[in-house]
Order: sequence, then structure tokens, then C-alpha cells
Amino acid sequence: MPTTTPAPPRGKPLPPLQIAVCGPHTCTDSEATAAREVGRLLAAAGATVLCGGGSGVMAAVTEGASGAGGLVLGIRPDTDRDAACPGLSAVIYTNMGEARNAILVASADAVIVIGGSWGTLSELALANHRGIPVVSLHGWQVRDADGRAVDASIPALDPSHAVALALAPPIYP
Repeated sequence: MPTTTPAPPRGKPLPPLQIAVCGPHTCTDSEATAAREVGRLLAAAGATVLCGGGSGVMAAVTEGASGAGGLVLGIRPDTDRDAACPGLSAVIYTNMGEARNAILVASADAVIVIGGSWGTLSELALANHRGIPVVSLHGWQVRDADGRAVDASIPALDPSHAVALALAPPIYP
């Protein structure tokens, strides 16, 4: 006999959207400023912010979201409690190295990438592989072997635009 997952009871609110914000652990001042604003705007919208819980973009988005009273979950690649950035609401210590990127992305309803590093590129690729929408704020642009742009992310003009795109209902089924 096949089993089905029952639909949530009518009138029961859905949990808040979980938006992963990814970027380099060593970032520029403009990337940090953008990440703080993205965090603030996501918190104001009631979204749960997911990040790697470390330095750079991760620390900046945490600062912005927690400063606005938001919920921020850090998914760490290690077990070093001293390496987690301040302001996180909770931390998951995976001890999985970069493999934690798969957990971070799989837990997200959408991903915002700010700037770029190899780890950020892996998160963009994992999100695309899983069909999770990616919004890019001055991040990676993927090209095929012939140099043509691949539709791997939705480009955003600024933090407000990035958050609006990540939270936009048309992105979700």
C-alpha cells in the first residue's frame, strides 16, 4: 500500500523561508557591507538566515541579521567553537570540511551568493544541481566551454534586489 505525506492542516502557518547566504571568508569591504544589508533585510522579512558561520561574508550577514533580531543558523565545517562568528542563534558543527556546503544548500529555499571564492562556487553548483534558486550579488558568472553564459543564477543589482528576488513567490513551486 503506497504511503503519502499528509498535507499540513489548513490554516497552519508554513515555517519561515530559509535563505542561505554564501560568500568568501575573506571579503572586501563592499561585500561585507552588502552582506550586512542582506542579513538585515532577510531578518526584517522574517526569513531564517543560513550561513557557514565563519568570517567574511558569513560574519557580516550574521551581524546584519542578528542586529535586526533575526534567526541565524551557522553550519560549520569543523568542530572549533572559537571559529564560529558572534551573533549566531545556533551552530551546527559538522566536522565535514567543505562537504558541509551540501548541508547548507540542501537546507535552503534559495541561495544568495555575494562575491566569490571556490567554496562559494561549490555552493552555487550544488544549488543548481538540486534545483534551488540562486541569486548572485556581484558573484560568480558561469560560462560553458564556448564562453557562453550559463543560466546558473539570477543577477541582483543591490542587496534589496537580491533579497526581493530570493523571497519572490514565483521562484517557489
